[in-house]
Amino acid sequence: MDQYALDAIERITTRPKEVYDTIAVDPLTPLLGAEVSGLDLAEELTQEQVAEVRRAFLTHHVLVFRDQKITAEDHKRFARHFGELHPVALAPEGSDPFVLDIKTTKESRAVAGNGWHADGTADAEPSLGSMLHILRTPDTGSGGDTLFANMHLAYEILSPAMRAFLDPLTAVHDGLLPWMGQTPPPEYEVPVNEHPVVARHPETGRKLLFVNGAYTSHIPQLSRAESKAVLDMLHDHVARTPLLNCRVRWAPNTLVFWDNRCVQHHATWDYYPHERYGRRVAIRGHRPRA
Repeated sequence: MDQYALDAIERITTRPKEVYDTIAVDPLTPLLGAEVSGLDLAEELTQEQVAEVRRAFLTHHVLVFRDQKITAEDHKRFARHFGELHPVALAPEGSDPFVLDIKTTKESRAVAGNGWHADGTADAEPSLGSMLHILRTPDTGSGGDTLFANMHLAYEILSPAMRAFLDPLTAVHDGLLPWMGQTPPPEYEVPVNEHPVVARHPETGRKLLFVNGAYTSHIPQLSRAESKAVLDMLHDHVARTPLLNCRVRWAPNTLVFWDNRCVQHHATWDYYPHERYGRRVAIRGHRPRA
């Protein structure tokens, strides 16, 4: 481990530990993720409970809530504490416009999220975060874990020279890229937007790396060859640096709330031909700022 990483880890792990009165917060790793207990999300939360969940969210970026037997309405009510709900793109007619079914069966030939990405970064205003509630896990009893990666740390462990190089750059995010050569439905207006390569978290002001392999097309300030080399290096940095990661092992009735502004995730599809089912609700965000 190089000195840049050691310095960044020391800055994070030596911060004063947060104290909570209404919830218990147990970190998954010293650098990312935590399990939260002491809440029943089927019940209305108090203002103090919501404030403490928000504080834990800004500290740990990925929150895991176990044994939550909630309805879709409970799910949406919890999400609304953190902002306006983000509508589902291409929602089927007659479905809830704010609840996305995440379902994989033995007939599936692809699975949502199987690769490092942040959700919808081609949008002008990518979502603040997502809440995924898994109701059914593979019959094998294992598989389907989700990996998360800390984009604050991904930026901070780069060399000072690389950070200075990336700071003023922007990148184009193209909503057609995840279709992998397939033609989207005619009613889908493909979003294409330019965002900072290095953004600041709107609530904490902390810098973060804001490019991902699913949506980022190119860096317009560089030649195509230079852009590809830089983006390939950054995507590889995220995928091949375990220090950045935490792993969530799903069980039925687990809800995970992640900060889409500063976290990437990768849903592992290692349970074929078994099935998995859950529901996701997303929260509206804002345009990333340099």
